[in-house]
Amino acid sequence: MEQDVESPATIRKPKLPKQVRDDLPKQLVEKDQAKKKIQRYVRKDGKCNVHHGNVRETYRYLTDIFTTLVDLKWRFNLFIFVLVYTVTWLFFGFMWWLIAYIRGDLEHIGDNQWTPCVNNLNGFVSAFLFSIETETTIGYGHRVITDKCPEGIVLLLVQSVLGSIVNAFMVGCMFVKISQPKKRAETLVFSTNAVISMRDGRLCLMFRVGDLRNSHIVEASIRAKLIKSKQTKEGEFIPLNQTDMNVGYDTGDDRLFLVSPLIICHEINQHSPFWEISKAHLAKEELEIVVILEGMVEATGMTCQARSSYVSSEIKWGYRFTPVLTLEDGFYEVDYNSFHEIYETNTPSCSARELAEMTARARLPLTWSVASKLSQQGALNTGAGQEEKDDHTGLDQTERNGDIANIESESKV
Repeated sequence: MEQDVESPATIRKPKLPKQVRDDLPKQLVEKDQAKKKIQRYVRKDGKCNVHHGNVRETYRYLTDIFTTLVDLKWRFNLFIFVLVYTVTWLFFGFMWWLIAYIRGDLEHIGDNQWTPCVNNLNGFVSAFLFSIETETTIGYGHRVITDKCPEGIVLLLVQSVLGSIVNAFMVGCMFVKISQPKKRAETLVFSTNAVISMRDGRLCLMFRVGDLRNSHIVEASIRAKLIKSKQTKEGEFIPLNQTDMNVGYDTGDDRLFLVSPLIICHEINQHSPFWEISKAHLAKEELEIVVILEGMVEATGMTCQARSSYVSSEIKWGYRFTPVLTLEDGFYEVDYNSFHEIYETNTPSCSARELAEMTARARLPLTWSVASKLSQQGALNTGAGQEEKDDHTGLDQTERNGDIANIESESKV
């Protein structure tokens, strides 16, 4: 008797085409690369993403202690400020108490017949208060030095001089710290993205800068550098190699009159590092463009520097910036809501080099046809002239032969 045997159902996965199977690992790799965090050399807020390690010659920081204190963070700067004054007050307070203890002033408190070094100094607390009054030149009048204490007079002179030095150093440090133009750079803004599009028939890389304050930056100038690792012909690997990008140095366009937002343009020519980079190549490149805006603050005259950067994913190919300047009744108005906005435009996706070659090939047939026609016409003119010249030469020769024959016949007669 035959029995029906149920075989387990097998589900076969659909067979993908060979091209799809080959492209699948590449797509996964590209997704993994996109998920990787982009390591910046300069962050968008302008801070350099570089940490110095294994610095053994730390004594070099102490040789320029003033700059070291100014560069410290505010919490450490305030802590050192309070600590220096407190230590000097305590030290000189201890010295005043030590003089009173050695002279025996503390043993004759309330004795009207005894002339102490400092009147009304009866312990360390009062000596500490007298040290504060002396160094800060408060002079309440309750505690005062007498003329019967030469060592106290010397100590008073030393504390006055050292106190003035400490005041000048610490107050100067705090003043420079407060007046630093770092916060002025907070109102200098850069566009979120850079764009690549055509301008005047040339492929250009552009970004926008603006100043939010009414007090302008004097002698403003802009620079741009390409940060990209490279390998030399000899095999040397140079990490984070810096290459200058021309943003108008030759024409003076790098010097800005930054009253309203400006679009900074870098023409991609044969001298540009983007000369051979196309749209598809740009998406795979690991590069960073660092832009530096420098100038003097109009209110203080101090030099200010603002920085930003653009990685390859922030460079939009085939886009332009939305205009932000409009003419109102008697003035120009800047709409900063549209400062970072861009819109798409027709732009060739090939590199600037390929675009220049295609343009040259498009012009070649016309040039060649005109040149060939001119050369053919010139050859025809030359041939015709040569024939006319030969005809004239033959006629002249015949005439000369006839003249010679006539002369010979006459001589025979």
